[in-house]
Amino acid sequence: MTLLNFQFFILFILGVNFTSAQTSTCWPIFRGDNALTGNTSCKLPDKLNVLWSFKTGAEIKSSAVICDNTVYIGSTDGYIYAISKTGTLKWKFNAKIAIEAPLIYLNHMVIAGTLDGSVFAINNISGKQVWQYKTDGQINGSVNWIANGNKTQIIVPSYDYALHCVDANTGKFQWKCETENYLNGAPATNNNQIIIGGCDAKTHIINAKTGKEIAGITSDTYIAVSSAISGNFAYAGDYDGNFLCINIVGKKIAWKYTTVQGQPFLSSAAVSKDRVVVGSYDKKLYCFDKKNGKLLWSFTTLGKIDSSPIIANDKVLVCSKDGWIRIINLNTGKEINKYELGVAITGTPAVVDNLIIVGGNDGKIYAIGKK
Repeated sequence: MTLLNFQFFILFILGVNFTSAQTSTCWPIFRGDNALTGNTSCKLPDKLNVLWSFKTGAEIKSSAVICDNTVYIGSTDGYIYAISKTGTLKWKFNAKIAIEAPLIYLNHMVIAGTLDGSVFAINNISGKQVWQYKTDGQINGSVNWIANGNKTQIIVPSYDYALHCVDANTGKFQWKCETENYLNGAPATNNNQIIIGGCDAKTHIINAKTGKEIAGITSDTYIAVSSAISGNFAYAGDYDGNFLCINIVGKKIAWKYTTVQGQPFLSSAAVSKDRVVVGSYDKKLYCFDKKNGKLLWSFTTLGKIDSSPIIANDKVLVCSKDGWIRIINLNTGKEINKYELGVAITGTPAVVDNLIIVGGNDGKIYAIGKK
C-alpha cells in the first residue's frame, strides 16, 4: 500500500468525509464557497469568446459547478447534465421536473433541488442516483453543506417554510428549522451559524449543529436572495431595493443602503476584503464599503441583473438580462472587457482559471474564454 493510499485508508476508518473546496480547477457551489462570498483567486480570461456551447431542452436558470474537468448543470427541461470541459455530453439524469436551483459538487456527488421539492444526489461518474430526499415545497435556492463532527450534512432551503438538514451520504433526515414563509435563496454558512433570508422579511441566524434558530432579524420586506458571510457580518438585498449588512454577533442590522428606484435585489452579493458588490433590477451594479455601507461606485448595464456577480482578485464578473458578460474594475467601477452573448442570462457563472461557464435563457450552456 502506498503512503497516499494509506492516508486515504486512515481517513476512511476515522469516518472523515471528503468535501469539495474551491480551487483553480474546481468551482463546487454557485458562489464558490460555503459562505457564498462569490470571491475567487482564479484568473479571468483576458479575452472573452465562446469556446463551445451545449444545447439542453429548455431555458437554463440554474448555475453550473465545475470539478474533475466536468461541468454539471441543471435545466428547466428536467435533466441534470454532465459535460466535459470540451463540450461533449458525459451523461444526463432525468429528474422529471424543472431544475432552477444551482447544483453543488460534494464527495463525488452532484446534488440538486427541483421544483417538486426533491433533492437528488447523483454519482458524478456514472450519473446514477445515490439518494433522494423530499421536502413539501419547491426548491429554488442551492443546497449547501456543513461539517458536523465526523459527518457531512446537506442543508436544503424549501418553499415549505423550512430549512432541512440531511446526511450527505444517505440523504436521511437530521433536523428541520421552521420559518414563517418561503425560503427562496441558498443558506450561507461559516460552519457555526447558518444565515438565510426569507420571504417572512427576516434574516435567520441558525445554529449549524442543532438547527435551532438563534435570531431572526426583521427587515422591511422579503429577502429572496442568498446572503454572503464575511467575518461577523452577512450581506443581502431585499425586494424593496434595500441592501443590508447584518451583524451576526450583535443580531442586528449594522447598516442599510436604499437605492433611488427601489427595485428588487434578486442578485446575491460578492464580498472582498473591504468591498461588497451586488446587482439590482434597476440595471445597476453597486459597490459598497463593507464596513459602513458607503456607495463607492455604480455601473449601469442595459438589462436587469438576476445573475450574481463574482469578484476575481481586482475584477468583477457580472452577467445581465441584456445578454452581455462584463468585467469591471473592482477599484474604479470602470468596464475592462465585455462580450455580447446575445441571450438573457439569469444564472450565476462558474469560474475556474481562464474559463467561465454560464447558462442562457436559450437553453444553452456556454464556455467563455480565450481562443
